[in-house]
Amino acid sequence: MPDPDGPLSATAGRGVLEGAFALLNALRQEEGAGVTVLASACGLPKTTAYRLLDQLAELGAVERSGGHYRIGPGMFRLGHGWQPYPGLRKAAERPLRRLAAVTGMTVGLAVLHEGQTLILNWSAAPDVPRPLPEDRQTWPWYTAAGKVLTAWAHPGLPLGPLPRAWPHEARRIREREAAYDREEVLEGVCCTAVPVYAADGVPVAALSVLTGPGHRLERLADPARRAASAITAGLGRSAQRHSGRQAEVPSAG
Repeated sequence: MPDPDGPLSATAGRGVLEGAFALLNALRQEEGAGVTVLASACGLPKTTAYRLLDQLAELGAVERSGGHYRIGPGMFRLGHGWQPYPGLRKAAERPLRRLAAVTGMTVGLAVLHEGQTLILNWSAAPDVPRPLPEDRQTWPWYTAAGKVLTAWAHPGLPLGPLPRAWPHEARRIREREAAYDREEVLEGVCCTAVPVYAADGVPVAALSVLTGPGHRLERLADPARRAASAITAGLGRSAQRHSGRQAEVPSAG
């Protein structure tokens, strides 16, 4: 492992980055661990791990407290900048707020990532407690949002064995453009989800409305579809602006 304090060649620099990302990944699994545990998990010398963690702490990527480390706010901000489709977060902001206000419930925007439901955004009406833990962003694929996206997913997605009845359920989801979760993932939490389409008509995300067992989930599908259509329209405008900027760039020669 190259010395992070020494001169960096291209090869050495790559080694330092690999070590830093290995530590960050270990922290994702072992939050609050000390340098000895983290160095062992990454196969790094303890002195190297300590220097890398010290540098990551200076950058805000890691937080240090009494010899223990955890992911820092810098990584949180960078992570929230990720999106699977250009302009998706921005296009979803206002429709999410409006849907939360209309339904009086918590609404979310999710994508499939590495075979799991990954929550990109939450929005809730004032004074409405969020029904899911705030520090958890990933859930099984069989949430309502995950079902919607899996119904359109390409074969070979890393989901594990699917239920025998899944092909029939997936066909019904595509036909009605909605999926439901009736306490299948979390007790006391039900959900309606609909697809969000890109400008080319391919689903890129799912919009979900979370509620309790006492509500009829089917009634939430129409307002959710209207919000999803607004996001799709926003993505179309974003794609047109991007295309226009590319057209303005003068060609070489």
